[in-house]
Parts: sequence; C-alpha cells; structure tokens
Amino acid sequence: MLKKLTAALLCAALTAAVLTGCGLPSANTTSNTANANDWPAQVNGVTVSGAPNGVVVVSPNLADVVLSLGYETKLKGKSKDCTQEALSTLADVTLDDAQQIKNQGAALVLTDQKPTEVQQAALDKAGVQAVTIPAATSRAQLETLYTAVGTAVMGKVTGADRGKKAAQSALLTLDSITRLVPKSTTVTTGVYLYDINGGAATGDTMAGTLLEAAGITNVAGSGKNSKMELAALKTANPKLIFCPTGLKDMLYKTDGYKDLAAVKSQKIYEMNPLLMKTQGEGMISAVTFMAGTAYPELLKTTSAASGASAASGSIIPNSSIPANTTLKKDDQNDYVKELQNRLKTLGYLFVNATGLYGDGTEQSVKDFQLYNGLDTTGVADPKTLTKIFAKNAVPRTDSSGITDNPNGEE
Repeated sequence: MLKKLTAALLCAALTAAVLTGCGLPSANTTSNTANANDWPAQVNGVTVSGAPNGVVVVSPNLADVVLSLGYETKLKGKSKDCTQEALSTLADVTLDDAQQIKNQGAALVLTDQKPTEVQQAALDKAGVQAVTIPAATSRAQLETLYTAVGTAVMGKVTGADRGKKAAQSALLTLDSITRLVPKSTTVTTGVYLYDINGGAATGDTMAGTLLEAAGITNVAGSGKNSKMELAALKTANPKLIFCPTGLKDMLYKTDGYKDLAAVKSQKIYEMNPLLMKTQGEGMISAVTFMAGTAYPELLKTTSAASGASAASGSIIPNSSIPANTTLKKDDQNDYVKELQNRLKTLGYLFVNATGLYGDGTEQSVKDFQLYNGLDTTGVADPKTLTKIFAKNAVPRTDSSGITDNPNGEE
C-alpha cells in the first residue's frame, strides 16, 4: 500500500512540477567529470586530499543522501542499519573495525556521529578518514547536508555543485506535493510519535517539517528536541497519528494514548521508521504517504489525471513520463529511474536504478537503440522512450541474459 500510494502521489507531484515550470528533480545536473579544483576539499573540519577510491557509510541518513546524489557506486560498505534495498549487496561494517573498513577498499567513512577517540585512533592507523556530517534539522540545512556529502565524495566543485542542485530538487519535489493538497477551511491536525515516552516530531526537526509539507498541522510544531508531553498531546488531540511500525498496538493499550481521538477512531498509521529519519528518497516517500493518507481524494485526483493524460497522449504509453521528454547523460530524476528499471527488465541494464543518467545508462540506451533499429545516440528522446516502453520492444537476447517475460505478459 505504501509503495503504491507513494508512487501515485509522487508521479502527480512531478507532473505538476513540470506543468507549473518548477522543473524535474536534478534534471541536467552537473556532470560527474572531475574538476581540476576539486581537491583538496575540506568538510566539517576534515581535509580530504583527493578523490577517495572507496567510501563506507555508517548512517542510514547519509546513505540515503548518497543514493540521491547517484554516488552509490563509490560505496564499499555500510552499517547494518542502512537497509536501503540498493545497498543490500554491500558488506556490513562498523566504526569499531577500522581494518575491516580498509579491507573493503574504502579510504573514507561518512558518519553522523563523531568517532570515539579509540575509533579515531584505529581509523588513523588504518589510513581511513572519517567525515562527520549531521542530519539536517530544517529545510535551510538540507542544502548544507547534501553539499557536504557531495564534497566529501566528489570534491569541492563537482560534488558540491551536484549536492546543491540535488537538495534544491528534493525541496522542489516536496513543494510540488504540498501544492497538490486540497484547499480547505478545515484544519487537519496530526503528529508523528516515535514512542510512548514523549518522543514526537517537533517543529525544530526535519521530521516535523515533513508533516507540514504533507499539508498536516503538526500539533508538536511548537515543541523542541523531539519531545511532547502527554498532557500537551491530549490537549491538542490530533486527528491523525503516524508512527513507526510496531507502535500502533502499544498506543491502543497505553493509558493516556488510548483516549486520544485518533486512537479511538483508529486513525493511526504505521510507517517504516527510516522514512522520517532519512533525508533523501526516504523523506519524499514519508511526505507522499502522509499526504495521501490525510487526503485520500488525492489518489482519486491522481488516477483521473493519469487517465486523462493517457487518453490525450500527453505521456509516453505504459509509463508516467511526459510525451515530450528527452532524457540524457547527467540528468537525475524519477523519470530516469523509470527508464532504468525498464531497461533492466529488457536486459540492457544490469545494475540497480538510481535515477542518475550516467555512462552505464547512456550505453544501455545505445544498445537498445541498436537492437531496435534506432539511431544510436545514447539520448532517450521521445521516439526512443516510446519504443522502450512499447510492448513490442526488442529485448536483449545475447549471453547477458534477460527476464523470461520482459513485457510483463503472461
């Protein structure tokens, strides 16, 4: 349900962004090509002398940002709490084992918690640098977060520029979702509870901002440090409660909480806890889920709009991509990810979809064009996109292998 709802609303938000001139997320983003002035780069007091051969990430949030930047090919390992599907093949590591990090081929660790003196000493001995980058606590800090990650991985020009543009694109996407929320004189109140001990997404956190982006008045908005007293919560009595998976049953059974209006009306909605803690694709999914839950009419509007678009021929058949779209190298957005998933299904792409149109995607498009009698430009123009998503698209049949049923037909 979460994936379907998120996909539907995000598709509508991105379409709205195009129609209102806001642009697609990170389209035409700066190239990954190294700049002569990239190194040395300083990030939060650490000087990185040159491009790291490999990177380890020990923070789910920073892993999410790395994925949003399209830099996951640089990753050699992750902590076990980085559960993003795209990172599932990476080895699990910890800051307590510097030699293991080194053995994975990493020269840089990204963390949101400063290493202890013991950990830092071991990292220094192994020749591994650690850069501490805290999570953003507001929209204003999101660009700082993305720029810091980009700089650490790809340099103070190339990486910083990509980080800045990716952060701006993420905020544009959030704003596009907010614009979809129906205008009403009735206030929809809600809260995100972390636990039954007063943990809540307050207004001084990015998580609290996400509730507002979903068109929900956060009853913990005036709170601080992710805490809200039960008495204050009972006074505010929110209409909706969002919480991590597994907390709902506890709210039904706990004195004080079980008397809340949202609990009595069974308007408690569980979410993967990472969605409110990660500030890449996770936060986008969190906002789309909460907005779609609070305003179910959005799904009807989205379905109707999608049907109308398909009928008028304004999207590429069998996709959510506008008919006049051209995707090319260095573009980064959800339409690129949709293209990559289709190319993977057809047997032309053999890595996880990232949303970044890099060298591999360009070559895959060229291969598809060659197999399907099109000019081999490597650019996914409207003609190429139409053919890629067509049911009669020619799959790759060489030794690389493809799915038995690339067009999804039984």
